[in-house]
Amino acid sequence: MVDSILPGRYTAANLKRVLRNPELLRRELFTLALGVNSRTRTVLNAFAGADRGVDVIAADWDNLLILDACRYDLFAARADLEGELRRVRSKGSDSWEFMEQNFAGRNLHDTVYVTANPHVYQLPEGTFHAVVDLLETRWDEETGTVHPEAVVEEAIAAHERYPEKRLLVHFMQPHFPFLGPTGRTFAHTGIDAHLADDDRSDAPNPWFGLVYGDEVGREQVLAAYRENLDLVLPHVEELLETLSGKSVVTSDHGNLVGERGFPIPIRMYGHPRGLHHEELLAVPWLESERDERRRTVAEPPVDADADADADEGVVTDRLRSLGYA
Repeated sequence: MVDSILPGRYTAANLKRVLRNPELLRRELFTLALGVNSRTRTVLNAFAGADRGVDVIAADWDNLLILDACRYDLFAARADLEGELRRVRSKGSDSWEFMEQNFAGRNLHDTVYVTANPHVYQLPEGTFHAVVDLLETRWDEETGTVHPEAVVEEAIAAHERYPEKRLLVHFMQPHFPFLGPTGRTFAHTGIDAHLADDDRSDAPNPWFGLVYGDEVGREQVLAAYRENLDLVLPHVEELLETLSGKSVVTSDHGNLVGERGFPIPIRMYGHPRGLHHEELLAVPWLESERDERRRTVAEPPVDADADADADEGVVTDRLRSLGYA
């Protein structure tokens, strides 16, 4: 029966290995439960017609500022930014699903994408007029991410270089690695450093660590998550005050913080792909208009969107540091 659900994964050898390791057994049971909950949610949403989500490209803005993995309720409670805030529904429960649903297959040649998110490498070449890939130029090896001040610097430079383009700016925070005082006390930033290579999970991160029995407790992880949002908000405010035209602050997806699933009532954390839970898809949409709207024009791409020759090892390293590989 198991082989029919996930063919090739549950071989006799792998099952024996899992049964000998309580931690791996816990992970596999959680993965199975999560799969059941995800499929159930997909069916329920389809029946209710609830999975449409906002088309961020069709929306009215000159600058779209994306906070990665930011829940609506967390943003509403902690952000004090000038503008009109409402709750909207994202098209994705993780970054790639968000990008695939909003960007892939479109010619967005009136838009420049400044991004610290590694899924940019999956987008087709020529999607945007230009891409400013901060994973190549502004990556911080020590913390395993791109810091928000680097995103601001590059966004302002891109605005000056492409004054007649829409600007899409993708911060990695509040997504881990956590940069605040609580997060920096963790033994690791999301990589299962205490496990042998063969025993590492497919998507190691602090959220799944709560499920897998990590030594870092729930309140510590939630505090680190809040700190990461607090850390990025002043930089978002700087862009709102600097960039011309109408700006929107939103998120690609939310983040589960212990909500129970259905029909298997396990506590869920992080942002599993394809799990269209309401609190995972609920994201902020803050509109701020400070001066005259700018004129934008579509022009052919100026260069390759993402470095097609980017070293595969470097890409994998970036993805692993952010918990995607």
